[in-house]
This record gives sequence, structure tokens and C-alpha cells, in this order.
Amino acid sequence: MSEDISTEGPRAGGRPGERSGGPPREAVGPERDSAKKAKDGSLPPGTKDTTDEDRDGGAAVDEPRTPVDERDGPVSEQDALRSLIEGGGHEDPERAEALRAGAIADEIARRLNADASGTRIGTLALFNETVSFGGGFHAGGARRPEPGPGKVSVVALDPTELADHTELFVQPDGYEEAVDALRERRLLVLTGPPGSGREAAAVNLLGEALAIDGSGAGGCHRLLMPSAVLEPGWAPPVKHSGYLAVLDDGPAAVEGFTSAFGGGGARSVAQWTAVVAALRDSDSLLVLTGGHDLEVLAAGPGGEHLARHPLTPVDPVAVVERRVLGHGGSPDAHADLHALLERTGAALALREQPAVRNAARLASVISADGDMAAEVARLRDPSEQVRAWFNRFREPEAVAFALAAAVLEDSGYLTVADAAVKLRAALAQPELAPPDLRFGDRLGHEQQWIELYLPPGAGLAAGPPRVRFRGGLLAQTILGYAWNALDGRREAVLDWLRRLLSHPDLEVRARAAVAAGVLALADPQYAVHRFLTGWAGSTSWPLRQAAATALGVAGSRPETADAVWSLLHHWARGGSSAQQRRLAGTAANAVGGLLGRTSPERAVAVLHDALDRGDDWGTLPAVAWGGVHLVEQGQTAPLLDAYLAWSEPQDLSPLVVKTLSAFVFAVSRPYEPPVTGPTSPPSGGVRVPAVPVLLSELPRHHERLAELWARALARRPVQDTALEALHEWIDTYADRCPGALDAIAHLLASVARRPGRHRERLEWWLDKWARDRDHPSKNAAHLRRALDHGR
Repeated sequence: MSEDISTEGPRAGGRPGERSGGPPREAVGPERDSAKKAKDGSLPPGTKDTTDEDRDGGAAVDEPRTPVDERDGPVSEQDALRSLIEGGGHEDPERAEALRAGAIADEIARRLNADASGTRIGTLALFNETVSFGGGFHAGGARRPEPGPGKVSVVALDPTELADHTELFVQPDGYEEAVDALRERRLLVLTGPPGSGREAAAVNLLGEALAIDGSGAGGCHRLLMPSAVLEPGWAPPVKHSGYLAVLDDGPAAVEGFTSAFGGGGARSVAQWTAVVAALRDSDSLLVLTGGHDLEVLAAGPGGEHLARHPLTPVDPVAVVERRVLGHGGSPDAHADLHALLERTGAALALREQPAVRNAARLASVISADGDMAAEVARLRDPSEQVRAWFNRFREPEAVAFALAAAVLEDSGYLTVADAAVKLRAALAQPELAPPDLRFGDRLGHEQQWIELYLPPGAGLAAGPPRVRFRGGLLAQTILGYAWNALDGRREAVLDWLRRLLSHPDLEVRARAAVAAGVLALADPQYAVHRFLTGWAGSTSWPLRQAAATALGVAGSRPETADAVWSLLHHWARGGSSAQQRRLAGTAANAVGGLLGRTSPERAVAVLHDALDRGDDWGTLPAVAWGGVHLVEQGQTAPLLDAYLAWSEPQDLSPLVVKTLSAFVFAVSRPYEPPVTGPTSPPSGGVRVPAVPVLLSELPRHHERLAELWARALARRPVQDTALEALHEWIDTYADRCPGALDAIAHLLASVARRPGRHRERLEWWLDKWARDRDHPSKNAAHLRRALDHGR
């Protein structure tokens, strides 16, 4: 058997100025079932050579064409190959940006899964519909019922409570100034976040101020109804005393406090002067404690008549030391205690949750020789934090910022705040004017689990402040809780997340896609029907990419992996409608990310299902891109092995031509470094920017690549694009990659040694490129000589 020597000049593989010639080319027969090829690339005797025009039934006609993935019915080979060639570059900005966002999202999701590996999620059932409720955000955090008419409105602090607050108290910064301010003004508004020890600080301030003045004969009392102090004619029930009034956190508590005088707001705050006068007349003191909303209120009209003191956070380790070792303790005892905190993870837990109440709890466990491991695990359990926080904070402002931070963690503050404003608008009633939202002012109060930090660097070089949670898995747990528990807000959250997927910032889009995957973890079947199928079959590239990313996140967990893989196979085997073809393309895209990194064999099985669809070629571009992504994930060997198996018949059957077309696409794609910055090449691979990975890794996969190159160079219509790709390797990429020219010479020698006309074909094209009138190729001349020397 011999190969046909065609007299037609080069087309896709040719360049301007090339002469017509007679390269050994593969002919294409009209009947695929009968035009079987020998493995060396020759034609059976009697097979007639035909042109592309003959196969299509006539000369090609230029006519407007809609995109392949938007037409119902099977897509022809010609259209699919054209789409693949045109999609090799980044002509479609939407698709290019979607792929970049997907790469960022995969890296974010990889880190997310790595963080999850060593952290426990306990009582909150994130992966099903069961959600339990109960408990407060901190010990003693339940709202105290206000006394009704005729009931006691003030109680004395008993000796046990006083001792608990004062004996081992750690003074915060500015404590002495606060004592002086209380003695001078008589009324001190002490503010701080929940769990900061503000009640203990208030009791100590009252006791010390009364002791200094020698006027505390009446003792210390708790006002059970703080709003009573703003009522006309209020006076301290017991003279020569100290009074503590504890106001709950949140705007509702402040509104209730100021409404006692009718109208609330500025009108009631004007009564501060009357309160201060009443305290002076009775030789008494009052400390009013609360959170951020009380701080804002006290800074308003009338606030100049009282003292204000924001509580500085106390080092939680100092609290543990004081409660365990008392006011003394040897250096060795302190060192042993610090070692215990580090060894048990308690120090990390206190860095994540530095509230005084947590330090006090750990100290009591240490003093009682209790189970520190269990207590630290309970403290670091993100589900407990999330459930308690949502029980306490229900206002749209708080919920919106928490969810925005959970989706966009590690993004800049302004980006997170803007997203929170949009979500808050969906959660609240419409307003005539934009609300005066100041999320940053509330971070230390209702959002203690969030911190603003500056990236490494100094000054402006460090960049703007960024938002992150103090503890691991909090972002995931918040999203899971909100999706499962906030039933009335699920629609608004999903619409908001969908809008983030079209955000101009690629990182925002990537994080939103990862967040969608976290939501899918809670109930994959619900997510598939609720939003994932709609996104995966959309005509919008960003939505399809988001669906692929979300499925990668959902499928990366053992409890949901099988369901996700089954879904991907189902989509890959779908019909030939445009929507079903897009679903298959999304499946191919999904397995090129997280899923392909961890389960490459399952990934190539999905690619096979998406590719082997008979005469429907519409999924070829998506499968080819999926293969490129697998290569960039470090899964080159499994992919090349699959391509070798699928093209083994070496005939003109659709699967063989599709496979070799996907291979040529992979060898043609220059590597683009991740947008997130340089990363270590997976599996010890080589990554040279702007050079195809399969060229830079050629020595590692020489035998597989030599066989696939031989098959592609001997098969029309793949032959044309394969020659173009080889020409690019020789003239464009070889000089960018150290050692690449020698590796190509070794590759071509291996191809030339195969039976058939491979050597003759390579010699003809190398000569042609080397002698090109307009662009003679020195590298091609070098390879031609090397081919002769290697006979």
C-alpha cells in the first residue's frame, strides 16, 4: 500500500509566498465506513481522493453563521473544526475572561478545601436540611425582660457577682482615664463589642470611683430597665450609690431606650442633662454599657454633658494568666501556661476569637484540670459561632455584610462593602434615598469574626485594607447557614450572587462562583434544579463557567462527589439541542478544573462521553478546552493515554478525527500563567509562559506525543492544522523554551522512523519552510539536517 501524493498546494498549513508542491498528504474518502486507513497513514487501493468541496456536495458558500453552541441539531464536522480554530485565540473576550475567572476560582477553591481538611464543622448540619437553633452569642447574652408596672426596677449586686468581676480583673488601656471621667461627669457611656468584658469593666469603674470619693455607702446596683433614666423626674432610688445599666446591642435596643421619653432620637437624648443633674443631687454614679449603636447615640445631641469611653480590647492571654495564676505566678509558671495554650491550640483559638468571655472559659477549664482539647474544639467549631451570631444579629445591614464577606473574603474592603450594599437593598424595604451605611464602623461590634488587614508591605505599597475572617471555615459555614436557614431571603441571596457573576472584577466573579459551589454542598439536587442547570445551559459564558466552578467545588467533597460525577456524565451524553450541547460543554469544562486535578481518570471518561456523539461535532471545542485545562492541571499522562486509546483505529470515524483535532488544539495552546500569580507546576511539570505546555514537557511524554503527532500529521482534515501547529512549534515557540529545538528534533526522528511515508512528509515540509521565499526558517533547516543525520 502507498500513500496518495496530492498535487494541491498547502491550505491551513501553508503561508503566503509558499509554492505549490507535492507533499505526502492524506486524502479523504466520501464513505468513512469504507475508507479505512492503515496505521502508517496509507489509503486502501482504489480509494478516490476528493476535496473538501466534494465532501460538502459543492463549493463552499460564505454565509452568516450563528455560533455553534447556539444552534439546535447536530453540528457538522466543518463547522466544529472552524469553531475550534477560531476559538484557539482569545477573539471572544467574554469567553477569555470567563476562563481566567475560572482559573482564579479553581485556585480559591483549592485553598478552601485545604483549609477545610483540618477543621471541624460540628453541630450545624451544612449538608442537609437539618438545622438546630438555640443558645446565645455569649454567656449571659440573653435579653433580660424589663419589669412591668409595680415590679422592682433595681437590684443590688450581690457579693459573689462583685467578687467575680473585680478580684481577677485585668485593666484595659485607658482605665484610669475612664475612672476620672466617671467621677467628673457622673454618667459614663462605656461601649465595646459583645464579650469584650464591658460589664466587668463597668462594675470595677463604679467600685473604684466610689471608693476614691468615699461616697459609696449605698453600694452598687443594676438598673433592670435602662430606659427609665430618660423618663421625666427620674432619680436614683438609693443615694450615695453606683448604678449599672446594660443596653443590648443593635439599633432596636437603642430605639427602645430612647422611646421612653416619646419620639426618641435627638429629643430623648436631650434628657442627658437631667440625668446628670439627678446623679449629682443624689451623690451617685451611673455607667451605661452597650455597643456601637449606643456609642453613636451618646455622640449625638446632649452628649457633651456625659463621659464616653470606648473599651479597648484586653489581651485574652493576659486574662487567662490572671485567672489561672492570680496576681503572681513565677516565670516558669507563666512559661508552662503559654506552652499549654500553644500545645492544645487554645492560643490559636484566642487569636481567632479574642473575646474576654472565651479567655475566661478556657481559664476555668485549665483551673479545673478539664478537657482542654474538647473545649478548644468547641470554641473553634465554626458552626456554633455562625448559629449564635445569626440568632443575635438579624438586621439586613449585619446579614448583608456577613454574606458579602463570606463570598468575597480576602477582597478589598470597598469591594466587599459595595456588594453588601446591593445585597442589603434586596433584603430591606425600598428607600427613597441611599442609606447611610458605615460597615467599617460596626466591624468590631456586630462583626467581631471579621477583621480588616493590610497585605504585607509598608504604607501605600501594601495596598488597600482587605476583609477576612479570623477563623477558618467561617465563610463556608456562614454561606451554608444562610442558604439553609434564611428561607425568606434565599431568593434575594441567589439573585444577588447571580449579579456578582457579571461583575467587572474577575476576582469577584471567581469568588461568587466558588460561593455557589458552597451553596450546592448543602443540597446538590436542589442546587442542580434551582440554579446550576440554568447556568450550565446558558448562552452566557460567565454563567457557564460559574456552573463549572460550582460543580467542581461541590464534587470535591466525598459526600457529594458521586452525585456530581453522575450529573456530569448525564450532561455529557445529552442530545443535540443547543441547550443540551451547552450542558455537555459545561461538563467538559468542569472536569478540567478541581475535579480533573484529583480524579483524572474520571475526568477523561466524562470528556469521552462528551466527544463520542456520532455525527454531532458540536462538543468538540468544549472537550478540546477541557483537555487543555487537564494538561495545565498536571494531568498530561492520563489525557494523552485517553487520546491514544480513542484514536487507535486510525480511520476516518468521527471519534478518531475529533480526538486528533483535540490533540492538535492542545499542542497549539500557549501557556498563560495564572492570574493569581505564579504557582508551583503540578506533578513536577514545566511551565514556560507563552509556550504550549506539551512542548515544554515534551521530554517527559516523548513516546505518547510522538505517536499522536504521527497520527495527526497523517490524517486529513487534521493534517492541515497539525502541520500549522508543528510549524508554530519550530518557528515561534522553540526559541522561547530552553532545549525545545533538540526535543523537537528527537520527536521528529521518532515520527520519521514509523512505517509509511512519515519521513518523506516531514522532509518535504521542513524543506519548504526552510526555503520559504518571505520567511525562511533556520530552525526548520536545522531540523532537516538533524533528520538526515539520524537516519
